[in-house]
Amino acid sequence: MAGLDADELIDEARLATGLSDLGAPTFRDGLERLVDGLRTEAALNDAGRVVAPGVLGRYLANRLQIIDWHTRHRAVGAADVTPPVVMIGMGRTGTTILFDLLGQDPATRVPRTWEVDHPVPPPETATYETDRRIAEAQAMHPLGATLGQECISMMGCEFASLIFVSQFRLPGYQRWLTEEADLAPAYGFHRRFVQVLQSRHRGERWVLKSGAHLWWLPTLAAEYPDAVYIQTHRDPVRVLPSLSTLFATVHRTLSDDVSLPAVASDWSGSVLDALELAVTAREDATIPADRVIDVDYRGFMADPIGTVRGIYRRFGWSLTESAEQRMRAFLAANPADKHGVYRYSLSACGLDEGEIRERSKRYCDYFEVTAEPAP
Repeated sequence: MAGLDADELIDEARLATGLSDLGAPTFRDGLERLVDGLRTEAALNDAGRVVAPGVLGRYLANRLQIIDWHTRHRAVGAADVTPPVVMIGMGRTGTTILFDLLGQDPATRVPRTWEVDHPVPPPETATYETDRRIAEAQAMHPLGATLGQECISMMGCEFASLIFVSQFRLPGYQRWLTEEADLAPAYGFHRRFVQVLQSRHRGERWVLKSGAHLWWLPTLAAEYPDAVYIQTHRDPVRVLPSLSTLFATVHRTLSDDVSLPAVASDWSGSVLDALELAVTAREDATIPADRVIDVDYRGFMADPIGTVRGIYRRFGWSLTESAEQRMRAFLAANPADKHGVYRYSLSACGLDEGEIRERSKRYCDYFEVTAEPAP
């Protein structure tokens, strides 16, 4: 397929950036598996065949630029990443709205979409709200150029990231990533990415987020041994069909051959495995009990500001009146139905409630997850 060849993509990225150093070759396996999956599994339509090379090319360009910046500014890599707060709840459990609320506090540093898209040169405090890249990113992300971006976007530069599976149906790549791949290089590059972003614009604390961390909690904890965590929880009977429907909707923009049950099949077992891994990480103290806050989805949605206050108290942060007002204004401007009512169902996904409840019993019992009616 034209434009989908690993060596050609690398050559084009080097030409576009004028840079050549891609660092350790740890990224090659993931890149080649992605290229193969896009050619043989993703069933790309005309739009997909145009978009896919550009997606991979952007991650290669960002990798080149971040490595070059570290090479020319050695102090960037020597700087510590202030022990971050990492949100590790699975998608569709309230993570996005909670992340956005925490990001309303000027003391909190979150990686915003515009700077993750274009991290070099690093954003500067003086122009952080007016940087020209904001408008450029807004054209690509009309709903959120200035909102927080997930860790998987930064890890995409190592080509070992679920960001690609959220955009394209790549079951072979997904199995390799969640069952076989070594994610240590991806977390190492994640740190280098964050170091660039903070080098000219710091905050009192980093708040980072991705449900994908659940598959690799020991690797995350090894890279950030002083991190603290927030984990949101919701009944998997709601999470699985919601996630599957979301991913199928995204996949259909780039493929004309997308089956919702097939997407649900790709994700359901893997997500349930990740929830099991979350329990194991608590039991073996990979995630120490005194460094994590658990948030129930229904309680959070019933009282989001009360939940935020509880998080601040637990971590010993100061919630100023102005920060709380910003959070309240954000909630008022972004009601749950702002972009329409989101509908999904177990039957449409070909999922069985009994099987999900049986597979997720250990997780639900351990975290005392509130059961919800099946959709």
